[in-house]
Amino acid sequence: MIMPKDKNVKIKYSFLKILTASDLSCRRLPFMSIESANPGPVIWLTACIHGDEVSGIVIIQEIFKNLKKTLLKGMVHAFPLMNPIGFETSSRFITLSEEDLNRSFPGKKDGSLSERVAEQIFNEIMAKKPDLVLDLHNDWIRSIPFVLFDYFEKVKYPEVYEKAKILSKKTGLLTIFDTEEVKGSLSYEMIQKGVPSLTLELGEPYVINEKSVELGTKAIINILTHLEMIQQAEIFSYPMPENLKDKTLKYRYQSSSTSGIIRFLANPGEVVKKGQPVARIYNAFGKLQETVNALDDGIILGHADYSVAFPGASIISFGNF
Repeated sequence: MIMPKDKNVKIKYSFLKILTASDLSCRRLPFMSIESANPGPVIWLTACIHGDEVSGIVIIQEIFKNLKKTLLKGMVHAFPLMNPIGFETSSRFITLSEEDLNRSFPGKKDGSLSERVAEQIFNEIMAKKPDLVLDLHNDWIRSIPFVLFDYFEKVKYPEVYEKAKILSKKTGLLTIFDTEEVKGSLSYEMIQKGVPSLTLELGEPYVINEKSVELGTKAIINILTHLEMIQQAEIFSYPMPENLKDKTLKYRYQSSSTSGIIRFLANPGEVVKKGQPVARIYNAFGKLQETVNALDDGIILGHADYSVAFPGASIISFGNF
């Protein structure tokens, strides 16, 4: 147990064992916890569920540095590195079999490796009776930060869904509603169990982007301030057009219909109109193959990580009105 200067705040670092490797070494997930002497909300932070999405690890570290001095009530638990196997190989997946940990919740005790790990994580989180779970992710390399809010064909707990929706607005980021059910994701399954949960998409994967760390930290500080767990003088708001702040935006990928080299005509964060050219696809000789036009009014969230296009490949993402 590590005690900060404030004796009313307790910090704990430990591990959750997930498996024994072939060399008999123990694979573990780092666990962090900080608790005030005063009762209050229980918050969970999770990161690196996809091994190539790494900024969340540092964001959680920064949040804990802040909370050592500022936590007034409640407690915050965290799994900063949920997929160490994927992290060590810069892979989204948990094994060479390409199992997606964020499609494996709530998990199965006798399932695949991914489902077994998911079951341990899910049970550990639920055992702490959380009031909110924030799952930190990274999107494409050239992406603006946003909250991705789950879509449900049937909401089991409408009041929980509404609470999560309200909290998404408190992050200071754009709230983007998914258009398809993503069953098996941590946030989806948490809400189905009656726990408000949000997915924060915070810029590029693969490397620690300090701007993403700054924005993600500020967004979480906003939430903790709203819940009165800390006092914060200034509320963060990501710069965006005023007419977007209260709008409901829907997540949408747009694909190319030809193969070639992508040249983008509009940047992430830019508001575009329906029919506006947003990218052009050229062949190896520089001949135009296709002009990609926006299908609806909206804001560009990100560009694909690669310059190559082929039929059906997603090349650009939008938050459509």
